[in-house]
Amino acid sequence: MTVPDVSALREGTRLRAAARPRGPELARVEDLSGPGGLPLRHYRPSEQGRPLVVFAHGGAFVIGDLDTHDRTCRRIAAACDVEVMAVDYRRAPEHPYPAAVEDVAAVLRWARPAAVAGDSAGGYLATMACLRLRDAGEPLPALQILICPNTDLTLSQPSIAEKGSGHSLDADFLQWAVALWTPDPAGRAHASPLLTADLSGMPDAIVVTAEHDALRDEGDAYARRLAEAGALVRHRQEPGLEHGFIQNMDLTSAEAAAAHDRLFGDIAALIHR
Repeated sequence: MTVPDVSALREGTRLRAAARPRGPELARVEDLSGPGGLPLRHYRPSEQGRPLVVFAHGGAFVIGDLDTHDRTCRRIAAACDVEVMAVDYRRAPEHPYPAAVEDVAAVLRWARPAAVAGDSAGGYLATMACLRLRDAGEPLPALQILICPNTDLTLSQPSIAEKGSGHSLDADFLQWAVALWTPDPAGRAHASPLLTADLSGMPDAIVVTAEHDALRDEGDAYARRLAEAGALVRHRQEPGLEHGFIQNMDLTSAEAAAAHDRLFGDIAALIHR
């Protein structure tokens, strides 16, 4: 693999985000500063308060920001009747593990949301932040929403090889990104939610994976482990879809649009229970 240029990757994601439709208009969207000056974006579908979801964007720990996932956050807020607070966490390689985990955990402590959510690397950060709070004996969100999450930084699950070429997320890109996030290979098992010995006390979860995703098996396995540890888990593997389907694939794929609707239905059902 040709080693990507991080600056070029980030600029490309920004340009693609700017070219997409804006997403639904909401009662209020405002940028604000969170703990330690961390940039946040707060989406409100109504002037009346709604349950809050803290959202960590995907992007392989390296790319993505508030703007790349703006449309996704707007759609979650509108479809699920929830407030969404997106976190512009620190990224690798400038800030490797555990910087972004600490950022998301800090926002959870500060905002006390009903749920924490994320796609891909953001799903990893969402559940790692919950583990961080659980181990410290601190309050947890009631729900974690994990969409095509990373859970095994050792990249040892069968779908890495099976689906890691010819689909939207390549195994060699994953290896590059994980190396930037956790430069010491010896620390990757310790930093992997799936390989955490004890998952008891973790929040209930929605875990959605995709059939043609290199991360499919680790997401499926993590859903099973959460359920075995006592969490209420709604888990679904979406047939025919690839990694990242939550990010605007509804614009070009009826199957992805239907998967979005199923996910939004799950979120609304569990967060308003």
